[in-house]
Amino acid sequence: MCVNVFAQVDSTAQKNLEFVADFRFRVEHDWDGVRTDGSSPDDRSRLRYRFRLGLNYTLDKNSSFGARIRSGRLDDQQGPHVTLGGNNGEFGLVSIGFEKLFYQYKGDKLKFWVGKNSLPLKKLNELFWNDNVFPEGLGLNYKFLESQEGIINKVALNAGHFIIKSLGQSFNKDRFAQFYQVELALFQDKFRFYPAFYAFRNVGDIPDGQETFNLDYSILHLGAEWSVLNKPKLSLGIDYYTNLEEYQNSDAVPVEFQDQTDGFVVSAKLGGLKKKGNWQLHLYYAYLQRYAVVDYFAQNDWVRWDYSSQGATGSRITNFQGVELRIGYAIKSNMNLILRGYVVEDLVQLGEDFQESGSRIRLDMNIKF
Repeated sequence: MCVNVFAQVDSTAQKNLEFVADFRFRVEHDWDGVRTDGSSPDDRSRLRYRFRLGLNYTLDKNSSFGARIRSGRLDDQQGPHVTLGGNNGEFGLVSIGFEKLFYQYKGDKLKFWVGKNSLPLKKLNELFWNDNVFPEGLGLNYKFLESQEGIINKVALNAGHFIIKSLGQSFNKDRFAQFYQVELALFQDKFRFYPAFYAFRNVGDIPDGQETFNLDYSILHLGAEWSVLNKPKLSLGIDYYTNLEEYQNSDAVPVEFQDQTDGFVVSAKLGGLKKKGNWQLHLYYAYLQRYAVVDYFAQNDWVRWDYSSQGATGSRITNFQGVELRIGYAIKSNMNLILRGYVVEDLVQLGEDFQESGSRIRLDMNIKF
């Protein structure tokens, strides 16, 4: 017996609701690693994937609500990727969690959100902040000027207050971060400047509650990008970071790292992946001292250094210099292949006679739908 039940669909609600999703499959290999004690970890090959599903609902012309779930360990903010055969083995179930959950207001000049969402800053790479880390708090963007005429084409303020860990006391006792960035565009958007200040307060030296001490970061960031050519698209970028905190008199910070507070990243980007058949070529050089950025909020791509030996899930990829070469090809407008290779070595040797290092190559297939 078959019974058909028909329901009326609210066309307005359906029009205002948008679903977005993406899938990534990754082949990755690590080799030539050296630990701080001089031993060499085994070469490692992994097959990995990431799945994300989000929705956005427009409440009215200015207000919207958004949410997105992702695969991956719930206690690892940097790592949404799942290793085939690594999820407790024997075809265990995959963890799913919310990485976005927010309300957003967007006007002609002002945009702000509350909840958990993308970082409201302009950035050229993930060396300061990982694209997979979504802060919780309040994000704000305000455009003072936006025009294609004249020398100055854009002046905007990007800011945010984010609660890293609520301690159940007054707000100033929480672990939190406050970010302030001025975004400038000049000469028909050929030159872009992103001076910023990032204040981290009461954060642990190690993530996941495994810290041995807390410390503050006061990071001054000077970022710039120059669009050299439009066809083919070619741009050059530079980021400079300096942590203004004085650690020289700290009993907690190891002596060898007390003056390790600076870093920079330079990049050259050619091409793009917007249309079928497009190619891109990116080259990066990074030099980041130990406390130039907060390592467990930054990228976890360049090398396999982490805090697993200390009972935490985050990556500890500072105190290094290295290069990344990235080659991309667009199979379709919504599908591409990206090949990335890394060579990394540490700056301050943690071992007496050995320099920590590592090499990595990975191939990603990305699909949006």
